[in-house]
Amino acid sequence: MNQKTLKIMEYDRIKQVLRGFLVSAAGQHELNELQPTSNADHLQKWLDETKDGADIYRLESGIPLPKLDDIRPHLHRLAMEAALNGLELAQISRVLWTTASVAKFFADLAERELTLRRLDRVVKGLVTLPDVTRRLRTSLEGDGHITDEASPALKLIRQHITQTEAAIRSMMDQYTRGKDAKYLSETIVTIRDDRYVIPVRAEYKQRFGGIVHDQSASGQTLFIEPQAVVSLNNRLRQNQIDERHEEQRILAELTALLEPYQEEILRNAELLGHLDFVNAKARYAHQLRATEPKLSADNQVNLRQARHPLIDQHKVVANDIAIGRDYKAIIVTGPNTGGKTITLKTLALVQLMGQSGLFIPANENSVIGVFDDIFADIGDEQSIEQSLSTFSGHMENIVAILKQADKRSLIVVDELGAGTDPQEGAALAIAILDEIGTLGSYVMASTHYPELKAYGYNRPETINASMEFDGETLQPTYHLLIGIPGRSNALDIAARLGMPSQVITAARGLTDQDSQDLNAMISDLTEQKRRVDRDYDDLQGQLKETTALHEDLQKQFDQYQRQKDQLMLDAKRDANRLVDESRKRANQIISDLRKKQLAAGQSVVKEDELIAAQGALNALQQDTKLKKNRVLRREKAKLDFHKGDNVLVKSYGQVGVLMQQLDDQHWEVQLGILKMKIAVNDLERTKDPAKSKKQPRASVKRSGSSGMSPTLDLRGHRYEEAMQEVDRYIDSALLAGYPSVTIIHGKGTGALRTGVTNYLKRNKRVKDFGFSAPNAGGDGSTVVRFK
Repeated sequence: MNQKTLKIMEYDRIKQVLRGFLVSAAGQHELNELQPTSNADHLQKWLDETKDGADIYRLESGIPLPKLDDIRPHLHRLAMEAALNGLELAQISRVLWTTASVAKFFADLAERELTLRRLDRVVKGLVTLPDVTRRLRTSLEGDGHITDEASPALKLIRQHITQTEAAIRSMMDQYTRGKDAKYLSETIVTIRDDRYVIPVRAEYKQRFGGIVHDQSASGQTLFIEPQAVVSLNNRLRQNQIDERHEEQRILAELTALLEPYQEEILRNAELLGHLDFVNAKARYAHQLRATEPKLSADNQVNLRQARHPLIDQHKVVANDIAIGRDYKAIIVTGPNTGGKTITLKTLALVQLMGQSGLFIPANENSVIGVFDDIFADIGDEQSIEQSLSTFSGHMENIVAILKQADKRSLIVVDELGAGTDPQEGAALAIAILDEIGTLGSYVMASTHYPELKAYGYNRPETINASMEFDGETLQPTYHLLIGIPGRSNALDIAARLGMPSQVITAARGLTDQDSQDLNAMISDLTEQKRRVDRDYDDLQGQLKETTALHEDLQKQFDQYQRQKDQLMLDAKRDANRLVDESRKRANQIISDLRKKQLAAGQSVVKEDELIAAQGALNALQQDTKLKKNRVLRREKAKLDFHKGDNVLVKSYGQVGVLMQQLDDQHWEVQLGILKMKIAVNDLERTKDPAKSKKQPRASVKRSGSSGMSPTLDLRGHRYEEAMQEVDRYIDSALLAGYPSVTIIHGKGTGALRTGVTNYLKRNKRVKDFGFSAPNAGGDGSTVVRFK
């Protein structure tokens, strides 16, 4: 990948942010080597690993990794058969312990059935060495200090050292706290030449005997090892020598323990560093609210609400950027400070991030290409040392790009053709864009030249674009408008800043009419697009709310259906339980009757009557397996309609023939010489009347109350009027054959409710009545059931 482009796009700043999330030296090394790739297979593997890391971070806050040092120099010394020191061994021990910990972590994830794309296969490369790890962890502390448990001999030696030091201090305390303390410069015990001594005034040096090890700068104090503790110090010194020899032996033993596993340990360290790097990518994606990009084999880039990753995410303006499908060249025009340069950098840097296996700061389902190279010409290329002007610097860069670019290259150019005569600059910019088109490269270029606005309309696979500018505030919004060229706002801005009107008028007079018409057209297009975008946002919001409501209602309906089926099943089970209890009781009674008949020698109740009674009782058993219910199957069969079937039209009591299905709820039925549209719920399959011995007998009920509502609403009626209405309504409901009706009387003062209740108590055709369910009106309505 072009290194100059990486520098211009500040790619290293992205890597610097990632560096802050790493905890291992191997991970740091992998980050240092990170470069965008043009190999689609490698890139997909990188993205799969980042996706796994993001999923693990979301569920487990990342892969558990401690700080790991660089152990490659230690393994190099091990390969040279050198003995490792305690710190080196401890750092290797930490790598081995982390290897076992990470392997167990991924095993636990597998048990929880977390689906990973790739990392589970990567972790299989880790080699755990439990015996070696246990020996190192037992023998060494984190800072490399050898523990007492490293060997029994070392533990015993250290016990002797502790005991000897205690004996020396006890004897020394007699000098510092007893009658001899007055001969000391200070009442302390110190160490000189690894031996315990006391500070004695020079004039009393003969008082304690022993050995003088040191004296103060003034010569007034001598550090003397009293004769009484010389033997103890000798013993301590020997124990310390024994300790050092034992420690060296242990270190040599631990080093020899690692020698057969050098390759495995190095591979473990590299894999842990790689997992650390994946962790860092996942943490960065979370911080940036980045998403996984999809890869396009034919380089159709579609960034949805892309954001520049190095700008404060609370301030950056997101833009949709697409190139490669309908057009391969975008010409961005418009005034300065509108955001053109940042938009170009956003496209290039987001593409570089994606081709590095990083998630990108854009909305989900964004698509990136896999370019062989990305070129950029952005910024001031002038150089005093090389005697290059701004124009010369840009041209030198463009020449280099044209030599290297091909059909799998992405080029971003800021202020194409700037720095020279406007007419020549515009002509040169058009020629350069034509050459890029000949090469087949993808290009996004910004320019001030109005000539390139026409270029965007006339050239194939090329489109104009601009940065939105608020005409009222005369401030940029930093939104990219694809398909609309930029307009010049110089005169409007000058007028807003207080430029005299006569100057503005004169300037407009010097501007040709075509330019003014073009600016007016662009302004109108911009306003139309703003309105369309606003309407689109409103519709998207409404669609989102409607979808959420539909999903909520569907969930509630499904829950209702499950509850209804469960309640029906529970009710049938309760009924079966009651039938079982009744059957047992009836069987007992029948058995007692038989015994009594046999005892009396006569038959009061015939045997066939007893069997019939028992069969009738068994028939009360409810079938809880609805799928095997014969009645249900028979009813379903009646509704299984096909063209040509004979059906009974229940509302007319006539048999007809099905001609064709009009929709899910209606059929066309031939009734004699008439063809009628009949609802499905008004049809019932029947046999051919010509083949049946008995014609189906029509049973049609007609009454003046046909079509009446099963609900009577008395709210707003006076008491006497309401009671008369109730009387008429109950008569009509009985004639219509309704099994039950609902009377809505409201709550209010309770007068209507009391009147309705008293009337229903007196009516002999009423079986029972009661208030509605709480969710259906409660005591504001009464449900009436008839006999």
